[in-house]
Amino acid sequence: MRAAVKQNIVNGMTSELRFYDSITDADADARGHIGISGSHGGLFAAACASRAGLRAVVLNDAGIGLHDAGIAGVRALADQGMAACAVDCMSAEIGAARDSFENGIVSYANPLAMSLGVHTGQSVNDAATLLAQAPEPTGVMAAVPESRNLIKVGDLEVLSVDSASLITPEDASRIIVTGSHGGLIGGNPARACKAAARFVSFSDAGIGKNDIGLSRLPALDIRGIAAVTLDRKTCEIGNSASALKTGIVSATNRTAEALGIKRGMPLIDAIHLLA
Repeated sequence: MRAAVKQNIVNGMTSELRFYDSITDADADARGHIGISGSHGGLFAAACASRAGLRAVVLNDAGIGLHDAGIAGVRALADQGMAACAVDCMSAEIGAARDSFENGIVSYANPLAMSLGVHTGQSVNDAATLLAQAPEPTGVMAAVPESRNLIKVGDLEVLSVDSASLITPEDASRIIVTGSHGGLIGGNPARACKAAARFVSFSDAGIGKNDIGLSRLPALDIRGIAAVTLDRKTCEIGNSASALKTGIVSATNRTAEALGIKRGMPLIDAIHLLA
């Protein structure tokens, strides 16, 4: 165990921890530290953690979902010698790093984390103390490019983005399909959507603790933006192309309901209703 770890355990938390409601918030201060993030455990989030220089990271399993997309990045980090684990989405709110640390339960640990003693069913608080012993990774994940494409769905133009972080204020009035989770990041309504869109979709990320995976929907209702979540078992989180191809609506806000969009409807059919 590194000397710094031995000396810095305070109230169950080491000074080496860094908290990110979104892993995209990781900055230069991340290097060499242990990240506790509210982001899903997909490939893009994992690449962000790796490229920020974190030594180990905790992410949310987002209900795991289609093709295990919610933990695909946690697995991939093992190839770079980086310890990582995922939090059960029912134990801690996605998008809330502190809740993950204080209440999260590990649902998956990659082999590097397991070698440190991290295991399924363990509290994240305990897992974080073990992760503080993680060695420096042996490599860095290649950047995972997130697509931002304008495509045609019938006569409609649709903006397809793998992450809601790629939305800009200039996307006002667009129909937008994202690969992001439907939880408010850090509980902040201002981060629900960066544009006054016409329609936007998200993954429900397993819905999760306190129905957090649906929490962007009422926030967008207030702004008059139609919004839906998609069942994480029907499309890959972090993949807007997958959402368009196979996504099924799991929840709607009132604005979307008024347009005739219903739970159980394929996303592509919901978009056609906007014509």
